Amino acid sequence: MQTRGTARSPMISTPIHLSPGPSGTSLRKGLRVLRAGLVPALAAVLLGGCTIDLLEPAGEIARQERTLILVALGLMLLVVVPVIALTLWFGWRYRASNARATYAPTWAHSTRIEAVVWAVPCVIVAILGVLIWRTTRTLDPWRPLEASVRPVRVQVVALNWKWLFIYPDYGVATVNRLEIPAGTPIDFELTADSLMNSFFIPRLGSQVYAMAGMRTQLHLVAEAPGTYRGMSAAFSGEGFSDMHFDTVAVSPADFEAWLRDARRAPRAMDASRYRVVSLPSTRGEPAVYAGVEPDLFDGIVDRFTRRPGAADVCTPPVIAQAATAARKE
Repeated sequence: MQTRGTARSPMISTPIHLSPGPSGTSLRKGLRVLRAGLVPALAAVLLGGCTIDLLEPAGEIARQERTLILVALGLMLLVVVPVIALTLWFGWRYRASNARATYAPTWAHSTRIEAVVWAVPCVIVAILGVLIWRTTRTLDPWRPLEASVRPVRVQVVALNWKWLFIYPDYGVATVNRLEIPAGTPIDFELTADSLMNSFFIPRLGSQVYAMAGMRTQLHLVAEAPGTYRGMSAAFSGEGFSDMHFDTVAVSPADFEAWLRDARRAPRAMDASRYRVVSLPSTRGEPAVYAGVEPDLFDGIVDRFTRRPGAADVCTPPVIAQAATAARKE
C-alpha cells in the first residue's frame, strides 16, 4: 500500500546545473568593462576642481617649501617603491605552485643583500639630513626677506574664531581679511588672545603657531596680485572650520588707495571696540577699522605676562592709555 506524497521522481532529485548562455557572459563582461571605465572617469570629474595649494606656490617661500617637499618625497620613494615591487614579485615568484622557483630552506644570509639594505637608506638619510639642515636655516620664519622695498608690518591676533590684522605703521586694522601689496615682503608678528592657534596661507608659505602671551614672527611675500586662501591649521573649538580669511595681494598703488579708504572707516579699533570684537563668534564677516589704539597689540600680549606698566585691553580706554604712557616714560 502506497501513501500519497511519499513518492519522488528521480528527475526532481537530480541537481540541475544551468550554464550561462553567450548573452549572459557578454553582459557580465560588458558590466565589468563599464565599471572599470566609469569609476576612474567619475573620480576624475569629482576631483577635477580640487587643487593642492602647497603645489601651486605664489611666493618665494612657498616655492622653496614645495621643492623641499617634492625632493624629500622622491628620495623616500626610492626605498618605498622597490620594497613594494619586490614584495609583490617575491610573493608571485615563490608561490607554492611554482616548481621552477629555487627552494632553499636553509638559506639565512646574503652579504650583498645586507649591503644594499643598509647602504641605500643610509645614503638617503644623509642626503635628507643635509637638505633639512640647509632649508631649516634658509626657511626660518624669523629670518627677514631680502628686498629693495620696505616691508609692510602686520600684527596678527588669533581670536575665537576670527583673525584680527593690525597695520601699526598705518593706523588701520581688519578682521578676516588681509590686504597686502604684491612684491613687498610682509613682516608678521603673531599672538593669540585665547587658545593656541595656527596661522597658515598655503600658497605663500610657512605655517606658524600663535600663542597667548607670546610673540612669534613670520616673513612672507606674494609675488603677483591675487586672492589667496588663509586659514587656521589647528583645531581650536566650535568655530574652527569657519576660521578662514582672504589674503588679497594688490599692486602697490592699489594698496595705497586701500589704505586711504581704510583710514576713513567709520569705526575705530580702540580698547572698547576690541573687547566686542574679541568675543567668541563664528562666521565673522570681514571688517575694516580706522584709528587703531597705539600699542594695542602689545597690550594683548602683556595682559598674560603682567609686566609693570603694561596696558590691559580689558580695562577702559583711559586706564589703558595711562598705563601705556607710563611704560613709555
